Amino acid sequence: MRFYSTNNKKMSISLEEVIVRGLAPDGGLFMPEQVPVLPKEFFETIEQLSFQEIAFRVAEAFFGEDIPEKNLREIVNGTLAFDCPIHEVRDGLYALELFHGPTMAFKDVGARFMARMLRYYSQEKLAVLVATSGDTGSAVANGFLGVEGIHVYVLYPKGKVSPIQECQFTTLGQNITALEIDGTFDDCQRLVKTAFGDEELKAHIALTSANSINVARFLPQAFYYFWAYAQLKRLGKHEHITVCVPSGNFGNICAGLFAKQMGLPIAHFIAANNENDVFYEYLQTGSYTPRASVQTIANAMDVGAPSNFARILDLYNHDHAAICQDISGYRMSDQQIENEIRDAYNRYDYICDPHGAVAYGALHHWMEDGKCNMENVGVFLETAHPAKFKNTIDRVLDMNLTIPAKLQAFMTGEKQSIELSSDYEELKTFLMKM
Repeated sequence: MRFYSTNNKKMSISLEEVIVRGLAPDGGLFMPEQVPVLPKEFFETIEQLSFQEIAFRVAEAFFGEDIPEKNLREIVNGTLAFDCPIHEVRDGLYALELFHGPTMAFKDVGARFMARMLRYYSQEKLAVLVATSGDTGSAVANGFLGVEGIHVYVLYPKGKVSPIQECQFTTLGQNITALEIDGTFDDCQRLVKTAFGDEELKAHIALTSANSINVARFLPQAFYYFWAYAQLKRLGKHEHITVCVPSGNFGNICAGLFAKQMGLPIAHFIAANNENDVFYEYLQTGSYTPRASVQTIANAMDVGAPSNFARILDLYNHDHAAICQDISGYRMSDQQIENEIRDAYNRYDYICDPHGAVAYGALHHWMEDGKCNMENVGVFLETAHPAKFKNTIDRVLDMNLTIPAKLQAFMTGEKQSIELSSDYEELKTFLMKM
């Protein structure tokens, strides 16, 4: 498989270089020269396959030309040491629970897959730069923890991630360094992208990224969509599926759109935004106007300039009408998010985290407003365990939510972080000393 840049379709780069580089040399995002279409027979028997086998078939379509079957199976099986079950909230409405991995967030799959891909390809020492608004940092830090020859630098906005999220990447030590940036997630993402364009820095230290700008991070998220379809097919609920995705940097929904291009019969997508609604605005107007992000209780979606928007544009040849045909948008204020948390709990005894609540609210309003037929099946992605946002959940639902032992284990360590401003030269000076 060869890849090009969203800024230059004439570029042709190998998978190995794509994985190790992360970002294209011209600042664009890597895209496969063609999206493989899976055979009809695969979908006819998909409900009989395990999550690991489904994921392998999807991974093989993209990476099978470059990685031997034995190695690719080891990468996939090592990534998926946990399940992502479908939970029926009510008839026709399902939550796909993506929070059963080590850090109890959906990004565990992409982070673990990428760590194994880098270990397969790279023999040199690497510095992984990752910007996070919450769950990416913890997933990447834990996915790469202890991996020899790779040091991870997690850039996160000071005071803008939940306490448990912060514990998950600031208490690990070893090959993980947390950089506490005095700014927003967009500042963190800008710093990472600037570093990749700095030839002097790259001559000093080999850099790669573990954000969803890296192909090995975002493509494995397509596994979720195939697995959801397989589980729904077992239930006889696989026709007219609409999937609602809480969307920040748009890596997850982008992976879902790739799944659709590969032949997965998803009828429609809903991109659910919090108050950072530049994509919702694009759907309404055709104009994309990135801006500074605003802080919300769904902090992992606090992104004012989503990187993967470039991939969505490229996938649809910049055709606004075609994008709108496949994707609807929804936006929600903090007050609305809190209302949806209460609604899911009071009506169905289901506790959503703030991000899942955005998707839950967008989906059930879309379904109840008559925007689909009676046979439509709705799936919203529940992307993190609600205990990761315990303060919010306790306040909104007036409860004392139990923190799972898996999360409690992260809270016993001592915070280790290095504070930096949002000025790039300060980051560069720090990295040049490494």
